[in-house]
Amino acid sequence: MTKRLLAMVLGALSASGAGQSPPPVPADLIAEEDAREESGVNEMTVPSIALVFDELQKISPLGYTSEHLDAHRRLPLDRTRLALRLGTLIADGFVAVQTGHADDVPKIASLLSRYAKALGAGDRIKGHAAALLDYARKKDLIKLKQALALTQNDVEAELIALRDPDLSTLISLGGWLQALNAGTSAVSKDYSPERATHLFREDIADYYTETIGSLDPAISELPHILQIRVLLSGLRNAMVLVDGEKPTREKVVELAAVAAKLSQLVRR
Repeated sequence: MTKRLLAMVLGALSASGAGQSPPPVPADLIAEEDAREESGVNEMTVPSIALVFDELQKISPLGYTSEHLDAHRRLPLDRTRLALRLGTLIADGFVAVQTGHADDVPKIASLLSRYAKALGAGDRIKGHAAALLDYARKKDLIKLKQALALTQNDVEAELIALRDPDLSTLISLGGWLQALNAGTSAVSKDYSPERATHLFREDIADYYTETIGSLDPAISELPHILQIRVLLSGLRNAMVLVDGEKPTREKVVELAAVAAKLSQLVRR
C-alpha cells in the first residue's frame, strides 16, 4: 500500500487522528506507581512489557526461537524502527527467561545496549545490561525479569528527557506484539479454550490502534506506522468475542496469522 492509500484506509477505520488525546492504558498493564517514579517515568504512562508477560504466564508453555536475533546486528537508521525493535528485544528477554533459555540473555543484553545507545539512552541502561549478564550467569530468573522491566522504564525516562516521549509507546508496542506472537503461536499449536481466552485482549489492541494514531504526525504518518495501524485494527476485530463466546481454534489461528505479520513488521 502507498502512504496515501494507507491514510485513506485509516480515515475510514477511525475518526480519531494525530494530535488527539490517546485512550487510557488498560489497568492491568500499568506498573506499580512507585516503580515507575523511581525511574523518573511520571510524565506519561505506557503498558509495561513485564506485566504483558505476567498475563502470558497463564498460557505457558510459550514457544521460543533465537533465530531472528542475528537480524538485529544491523541497526536501522530510523528512530521509530529502533524503538519498535528495542521493544521486541525486551520481549525476547522475557520469553527466553520464561522458556529456560537464559543463556541467550547475554546476546539480548548486548543488543539492548546497542539499541538504547542509538536512541540516546545508552548511559541509562549500562547498569541494567551488566545486571542482566550477572543474573543470567546465576540463573536468577526473578532478578532477570526485574532487570528487563527496569530497562524499559529507564529508556522511557531518557526519551522523556530527550523530548522524544512518543518513542516510548513504540517500544511498548514492539514488546506487546512480540509477546503476542509468541503466545498465539504456542496456543495455535496446543489449543485449549482456557488458554486461548487470555490472548483475546481487544482492549489492548484498541489502545495501541488509537494511541499510535495520536502520536506526533511526524511519527504517526510514516508509512510503516500507518501499515501497523491498519493491521492492528484487523487484529482488534479478530479479537472480538461476544458475551459468553469461547475462542475457537480457528479464531486463534486467524489471530496468530495477523500477530505474525505484525511481529515481522516491527522487527524490520
